Amino acid sequence: MTEAEIAKLKTEIKEVILKSLNITDIKPDDIENSAPLFAKDNILGLDSIDAIELIMTIQKHFNVRIADQNLARHVLTSIDTIAEFLVKEKGD
Repeated sequence: MTEAEIAKLKTEIKEVILKSLNITDIKPDDIENSAPLFAKDNILGLDSIDAIELIMTIQKHFNVRIADQNLARHVLTSIDTIAEFLVKEKGD
């Protein structure tokens, strides 16, 4: 994937997260790609229930499978790690 395609993918990931969690007061551009999604100071304020919802949403929206809990924990670290996972999965 080109840099532009990856940037577009990251924006799409942010949009999917915001829509699936019904977050309307934050824009995709407000979310830093490298920021830990589940850190206490993250703009999204996510918790473990959100993590389950995000895993299901990512799998359904992007037609991928996140097979185990350890992989899911790594994938959901940040927007960057979600994008890396998706690029790798789609490249196979």
